[in-house]
Parts: sequence; structure tokens; C-alpha cells
Amino acid sequence: MNIKEAADRSGLPAKTIRYYEEIGLIHPSRAANGYRDFSERETAKLVFLARARSLGFSIPDCRALLSLYEDRDRASADVKRLAGERLAEIARKIAELQSLRAVLEDLVERCQGDARPDCPILTDLAGAFTPLDAP
Repeated sequence: MNIKEAADRSGLPAKTIRYYEEIGLIHPSRAANGYRDFSERETAKLVFLARARSLGFSIPDCRALLSLYEDRDRASADVKRLAGERLAEIARKIAELQSLRAVLEDLVERCQGDARPDCPILTDLAGAFTPLDAP
């Protein structure tokens, strides 16, 4: 199948598919006219990569996961380790976002939001720097 069909089946843009080929994640064959010719196997890899990327796995992680996917003698412990690392990264990001949310909620709560110029949000953003309107 051509790249458009592979893109439709995998849900990936053709540009992404060409990039994945460029970095060696996939290896479609070439037809006599030089066009990419995607087998069912290569298309299945694209679906796999699309799903892995949607879960936030990095390109190096996708490369490792794809290698494990293709290795029938793999240990599931290796797959679990990679997924566990990704899960821990997500947990760290969630904690960071929750912290940011708490700070911003506090600032919004302390701001009167009226016609006065005093604003704790701007004061906090300025930090220790001299206000812009100071001489």
C-alpha cells in the first residue's frame, strides 16, 4: 500500500511516517517506481508507534518497545520496566502541575479583581525585581 493508505490506516500524517522511516523506525520496501510500498507488517508497526506516542513514549522508548515487540523471546519484565518508567514520569508531571495549580489558585484568590491597580498576581510574577514603574 502507498503512504496515503498507510497514513489512513495508522492515523499518522505522511510527514510523520517519512520521519519514522528517516530515523529507522520503519523500513517500507520500494516499488519499481521508487514509491514507498507498505506491507501489513509495516503498517502494524505504524499503528503500534502511533499508540505508543499517544501514551507519551519518547522516540528512543518507541525504538526499544518496537524492538521488544518484534522479539518473540523478549522478557515481559523489560516491557514493564519501560512502561513503569513512563508511568513514573507522568506521576512527576502531574505532581508538578498540581503544585502549579495550587500556587495559581492562591494568587487568583488573593487578587481583588477590581479597578484598583494593586495585584498580587503581578507582584508575585515580578518576584524580587523592581517594579517597572519605579525610577
